[in-house]
Order: sequence, then C-alpha cells, then structure tokens
Amino acid sequence: MSAEMHVPEDLVLVGHISGAFGIQGWVKIRPYSADADALFNARQWWLNKPELREINCLEVKPHGEDVVARLRGVADRNAAEALKGSTVSISRQSFPPLEDGEFYWVDLIGLSVQNLQGDSLGVVRDLMDNGAHPILRVAAAEVPEAELHKYERLIPFVDQFVKQVDLQEKRVQVDWGLDF
Repeated sequence: MSAEMHVPEDLVLVGHISGAFGIQGWVKIRPYSADADALFNARQWWLNKPELREINCLEVKPHGEDVVARLRGVADRNAAEALKGSTVSISRQSFPPLEDGEFYWVDLIGLSVQNLQGDSLGVVRDLMDNGAHPILRVAAAEVPEAELHKYERLIPFVDQFVKQVDLQEKRVQVDWGLDF
C-alpha cells in the first residue's frame, strides 16, 4: 500500500466478492446486510486483495440476494475472478442518510446499554437478525468474543424493549430486567 494513500478511518465492512459475473469483468458481491444501500450509494470502495486499496465502482445492480458491479480497471473475467474473496469496505460517510428512528448496525456497536432502573447491562457487542427483527447482543466489554454466547443478553431491537437510542451519549435505554 502506498504511503501517500489516505485510508478513511471510518471504513465499514459491507460485503465480499464471491466471484466473477459474466465475461466483461463484472464481480458478484455478497452483502453482509439485507439492505445493500451503501453499495449502491458509494462510488469509492476499498478492497483488501491483494492489499488494501481504493477502487472506483462504475456501475452496480441488484442480482437476487447479491449485487453485481463493474469496477474501474477490472476489464475481463480473469481480473474479476482474481478478486474473489476480497472484502468490500465503504466509508461510513458514503452511507445514505436514514429516517428518524433508523440506525445502521455499525453505529450501535459499542453503545452502553442501561435498563429503565439505571442498571448497566453491558455494551452492544453485535447484532443479529432473526428474520422478524434485529436482536442486540449485549455483554460486558471485557467478555472475550469466544465466550460471548455464555454471557450475552439477547434483546429484541423493537419499540417494546428499546426505549431510546442516543448516539451522542453513546447509550441505549431498554426495558429489560437484570434477571432476563
């Protein structure tokens, strides 16, 4: 990687290249979110193969659950296949704006979680989707990732339980008891 290249500090991993698409250099991307708006919105992508580098996205289209894209400098199927396995990251600043009350998962990771009684339940370590709604995975910050499943609280990210998200204060307030 060139010493002169500026790598944004707010890169967010949004998917990976799963292979070539067609013979004209298009790549197929498996997004890590059901809503791949960031891939459609950003024109500057960052790939990690063969090393972290910026690449211009010239055209992008939905293709079933995947996304297909034409990238600058990727002119044929062989060049596209060479990118298989690359991760795709995008600057958080390139994400499209959200409506009030909507949040990107990446913005919730690390927020402290408190219940209505003021008890600390931990921090948002991750989120998962059960098909009906997202679920906050909450645990103490010091719990090792490998043991997260033993100590985490799974809190449905729905209005019934999540009462307030304050990104400025880096806090989520929930209606959730210590004994849940």
